[in-house]
Formats: sequence, structure tokens, C-alpha cells
Amino acid sequence: MLMVAVAVASMARTRTTQSQLKSNSQLVEQIPDASVPDSLLRDIEPNAVTLKGYSKKVSDSRESFFVTNNTKHRISHIRLLMRYSQMNGEMLHERTATVEVDLKPGETRLVAIKTFDVQRLFYYYAGPKPRKSATPFKVAFRLVGYDIPVGR
Repeated sequence: MLMVAVAVASMARTRTTQSQLKSNSQLVEQIPDASVPDSLLRDIEPNAVTLKGYSKKVSDSRESFFVTNNTKHRISHIRLLMRYSQMNGEMLHERTATVEVDLKPGETRLVAIKTFDVQRLFYYYAGPKPRKSATPFKVAFRLVGYDIPVGR
């Protein structure tokens, strides 16, 4: 029994932590007004919210990012036009997503939405490169609406 204990103690330790983790606080690019349909613009200040730290690995079923409220009032139910494109600029997908969030002025929250990539073939170019074969993509957004809750 003593020999087993000595043998186990002398074995090399297996490291299970990742040593090269890094923060992705990169701002998400905004879609220019000229390429957004007029029906979606409705006098919404595009800088009312900021998105940063976008993340989507090839195996993820959700996309996550930080949303910051740059207005002077509380906002909720943010509606975003999300545009996904290949590295050469060719568009892959475009959708409008509603983000369920309640933000006070100046507040930032991490949110997650269901991914556009249901087949799990793509990964965000600024994130970790996957081991399996996958295509990198970029994402851009345009704020197209939000609610100002009354009460509370």
C-alpha cells in the first residue's frame, strides 16, 4: 500500500486549467445607416447601446456579448439587426434579434441569444480557433429599437 502511495505521489501532475485565456473586449462593428432599410431606422440613435466582447465558438448554440446602455434612462427589450459575414465581406446571414435585458443608464450586462449557426459550422474570427474544420465570420449590428419601461 505504501509503495502505491509513493508511486502516485511521484507521477507528474496533469494540468487541467487553460493557461492562455484572454479577454475579448473588442467592440462589435456597427452597420452603417446607408445599408439598413429605412423601415428599421425610425429615428433610433445608433449609439444608444454598445456591444463588445462578442463570443461564439463553433460548438456553441448561443452567441454571447456585453450590452452597455449609453442613454440617460432605463431601457429593456433591445432589438438588434445582426449581420453575419465571411472574412471577405460576403454576407452569410442577417436577422433581427430581441435581447431580453433591463439596463439602467451606463450599466453593462452579459447577454446570450440563440445562434444563427444551427449547423455549427462557423466561429467568431476574434475568438479561439477550433480544432475541427470551421469557417470564421464577422458580425456587425444596428440598434433598431428598445423599450423604456414605466414604473419600478
